[in-house]
Amino acid sequence: MNAIKETHYKFPGQSNFYKGKVRDVYTIGDQFLVMVVTDRISAFDVVLPEPVPFKGQVLNQIAAKFLQATIDIVPNWVVDIPDPNVTIGRICEPFKVEMVIRGYLAGHAWREYQAGRRSVCGVALPDGLRENDRLPEPIITPTTKASVGHDEDISREEIIKRGIVSEEDYLQLENYTRAVFQRGTEMVAERGLILVDTKYEFGKADGKIYLIDEIHTPDSSRYFYKDGYEELLSKNEPQRQLSKEFVRKWLIDNGFQGKEDQAIPVMSAEFVKSVSDRYIELYEHITGDRFIRQDDSDLTSRVERNIKEALRRLS
Repeated sequence: MNAIKETHYKFPGQSNFYKGKVRDVYTIGDQFLVMVVTDRISAFDVVLPEPVPFKGQVLNQIAAKFLQATIDIVPNWVVDIPDPNVTIGRICEPFKVEMVIRGYLAGHAWREYQAGRRSVCGVALPDGLRENDRLPEPIITPTTKASVGHDEDISREEIIKRGIVSEEDYLQLENYTRAVFQRGTEMVAERGLILVDTKYEFGKADGKIYLIDEIHTPDSSRYFYKDGYEELLSKNEPQRQLSKEFVRKWLIDNGFQGKEDQAIPVMSAEFVKSVSDRYIELYEHITGDRFIRQDDSDLTSRVERNIKEALRRLS
């Protein structure tokens, strides 16, 4: 199976290039960002050595669906989606925080809680909660955005006090976050899934706030199946889930948590295929559509061709 590990394009009017953990982002003049969603996969803020076929297509197409479905709540950055792996959008100045919202006690929040902490990002949590319990109401636990290394938890009060985001803008980000999370929760509930937690990124252009980057993908979100949730919870058994958490668990089981002097375990072809299959499974569950495999012999050439055609249309 083919996969896009990295790209090295040169486009007319290109003024910058940024290689993120998963995305290759090309700036076109002062107007557009071209985001190529590669098949790289990261965990614990480390890019793993093997790309996962179809992962980029899954992420880009799920994000496209949810961005379109929430545009009545908050404007978003999308201008065109010329390829299954590509989104072209308007340039925004990103806020330097990620808005993480949690409806259930899972993942990082559970690990903090299990360690005895009863406050996450300044939000108090009651005693007596179990892993994967539904929270009394969704909580927002923002993180600072690190260009290198680990993102860090931060409270609303600290964000405003340090001037990272103005109070007026931050309160609007919270409102948007809750409303988009509620919409996503309702949409996936119809598909038999629980949106456990997720993160959103926002930016500003011409004084207006936009929702940017991907939303509700398995890289940015955690999903459980509704069917069997209560039974597994009552038995203190792991939930069936569709998210990147199973990759993190596999890494932990193989002695890797992104810490210094830890070697990334070898990813066998079988394991990589299983990860790909899980991403496709989530796509089909969440969208209700059959996943169409874009298994071109030369993915990077197809992507480049489609981007150039789109930029010609937009120029």
